[in-house]
Amino acid sequence: MFYEPKHGAPLPHDPLNAIVVPRPIGWVSTLNAMGTSNLAPYSFFNAVAYHPPQVMFSATTNHSYGGLKDAVADAQSTGEFVINVATWELREQMNASSVAAPHDVDEFSYCGLTKEDSILVNCPRVAESPIHLECRYVQSLSVLSDDVTAPNTVVFGEVIGVHIKDELLTDGKIDFLKMRAIGRLGYLEYVEVNNTFSMARPNWDEGNQT
Repeated sequence: MFYEPKHGAPLPHDPLNAIVVPRPIGWVSTLNAMGTSNLAPYSFFNAVAYHPPQVMFSATTNHSYGGLKDAVADAQSTGEFVINVATWELREQMNASSVAAPHDVDEFSYCGLTKEDSILVNCPRVAESPIHLECRYVQSLSVLSDDVTAPNTVVFGEVIGVHIKDELLTDGKIDFLKMRAIGRLGYLEYVEVNNTFSMARPNWDEGNQT
């Protein structure tokens, strides 16, 4: 099968998001200028640099109630955001926080989650989450969009603080099977990290050159 996305997919459901899998979930918490907390999951999320450590999340289209989505607008206006790791135990709350609620709704309260103070930023963290990345806003990029009224915005932030619950550590490493992080697949499907395997990186042997 071959198709050009600009002409639509010849399938009942667009398969593109089911091809780029699994996608990590950036569960973004922010605090707006009026003091209202916001929490929402973004599956267009990843780490993008080591030194200094940086992450990105991307929001597609505008907020259902107008303007930029809260996480984007808050990060831009306050210069801060927090990434909370979404886990199997928190899957229902993560999904609930994706609701297109009005701007003044506090998703922490809506989802029954506990706020925990951050150390270096003002945004609250999800206390129930085992890992948090406190981030300082770096920049936003508006990327190609088919509709000028529905922008695609990528937000970049520098990770300035990292919280890891001690019980996740085994021999000084994060134990992925204890963390049970979840990721986004296509359609309405998700995945839990419940198995791992290791491979050593190869070293180039100059003698292999011909």
